[in-house]
Amino acid sequence: MISRELRQIVNGDQVSDGAGVQLKRIIGSPQLNMLDPFLMLDAFGSDQPQEYLAGFPPHPHRGFETVTYMLAGKMRHEDSAGNQGVIETGGIQWMTAGKGIIHSEMPEQEQGLLAGFQLWVNLPASEKMQEPRYQERTAEEIPVEVHDNGTRIKVIAGQTRQGTQGVIDNPYVNPLYLHVALPADTNFEQTVPESDNSFIYVIEGQLTLGDKQRLLKAGQLGVLEHGDLVTLKADENSEFLLVSGQPLNEPVARGGPFVMNTREQVEQAFADYRAGRLA
Repeated sequence: MISRELRQIVNGDQVSDGAGVQLKRIIGSPQLNMLDPFLMLDAFGSDQPQEYLAGFPPHPHRGFETVTYMLAGKMRHEDSAGNQGVIETGGIQWMTAGKGIIHSEMPEQEQGLLAGFQLWVNLPASEKMQEPRYQERTAEEIPVEVHDNGTRIKVIAGQTRQGTQGVIDNPYVNPLYLHVALPADTNFEQTVPESDNSFIYVIEGQLTLGDKQRLLKAGQLGVLEHGDLVTLKADENSEFLLVSGQPLNEPVARGGPFVMNTREQVEQAFADYRAGRLA
């Protein structure tokens, strides 16, 4: 098997989004515009209410999927189709915007820590105008694989080497989405399709990756070279995301909250939104 080496380290940029929420944009930044099929990755985390309380008021999407994973706190969502709910600590929401939806995401608490990630995953051209849908799972519904050495793998999507299957169904890019807690001086291995694009984001701790023993520190994202095996070691108690997916290899045209294949399609999305035809 070919071990994946570290191709690029991305530190991300501090930005403000929504109604002033402070976050770190990692994919979708000048350092890494996209990693097909992944269009954007934001990491948010603060115990200062003024940095997150304004949330993300109603805004539209079309043509891709938004994936919200909460590490701490609660986020209430509502949309133009009448759906609503709360994503709580450890929960995941995988929203397929499809042909269009208008939704809001607002923090539930006014004090305490709010932390998590939002990942944007592209849809193939054939699926961009499908009906919107949600896959939402609580922390209790997401399987956790525990090893004798103390390793804990939360399996959101895809399958581990030991066969634990995630709870998200996505036949378009067949994603792998793992949240791994790794004790110090412990090794980790995970197979991935050789053609996938893959990345690791270190939540805390420090990792040594691949045969070349490259370091990846907390707050950094590592883009991996191609290969069929991810190998790493925790230099200290560490947590990280491992995300992988099949590239779509299609043209990408972006316009704010819309991701289509051509500029004309993006302009049509804006026209539909202004005319009230999006949802």
